[in-house]
Amino acid sequence: MALASRVRFPARALLRPWTLLLGTTFGRTEPAAGGGGDGARRFGSQRVLVEPDAAAGVAVMKFRNPPVNSLSLELLTELVISLEKLENDKTFRGVILTSDCPRVFSAGLDLTEMCGRSPAHYAEYWKAVQELWLRMYLSNLVLIAAINGACPAGGCIIALTCDYRILADNPKYHIGLNETLLGIVAPFWFKDTYVNTIGHHASEQALQLGTLFPPAEALRVGLVDQVVPEDQVLSTALSAMARWLAIPGEGQVGVGKQSPLPSQPEAPDKTRSSQAIHR
Repeated sequence: MALASRVRFPARALLRPWTLLLGTTFGRTEPAAGGGGDGARRFGSQRVLVEPDAAAGVAVMKFRNPPVNSLSLELLTELVISLEKLENDKTFRGVILTSDCPRVFSAGLDLTEMCGRSPAHYAEYWKAVQELWLRMYLSNLVLIAAINGACPAGGCIIALTCDYRILADNPKYHIGLNETLLGIVAPFWFKDTYVNTIGHHASEQALQLGTLFPPAEALRVGLVDQVVPEDQVLSTALSAMARWLAIPGEGQVGVGKQSPLPSQPEAPDKTRSSQAIHR
């Protein structure tokens, strides 16, 4: 996220999962709907679609891992690669994250990746989860979450790494960290991100109870910044992005921003994470 310019993390290198997708075609382009000319060419991969608008300096990144955009190892990897590609292209200053699957932003971590596998796979998967979190939280781009569906658990964490969150006003679309309801303890860095957004007391209760907030309540506690009609989520996100990019230097490397992550990003130290992560 753009505001992470003031964040510094201590060192411990993470595995980068790039090599898992050597057979996947990235950078594949196709005409955007309705044409659009230069800068209106889609690119992406099997599970991520990127619709860039070079003239505006903004790209819309859509998750498309049906049926519920569960964060499989492949989706995590493709999201990081797509975001890194946009970060390396100085044309872009902002990214809007949304879903290409009806009624769900992301159902969160893929439980099939966390049971019945080898210890090595568990380590690889959690490193990939942390890699996406770090890449998004420390991004020099402005990130806005256009939450057009249910957003529990890992989906909520993706939204929390963004600078601004817009949620569709649908009573069926809840957002929050509900890991305890599944018998899972949220990692400390999930907790810290939650605390930084809605505060200690609200996070303590929400994490212990596994609370999923409906739109009005999510807005009240500060989990999202706007609640709008479902058909206005993307247009509202584009309007919000224009406001962010109107700030001089916003989203540009070298203008009050953190330098891009090194080639091997570093994991936060557990003993210092609560002091290191501040917006």
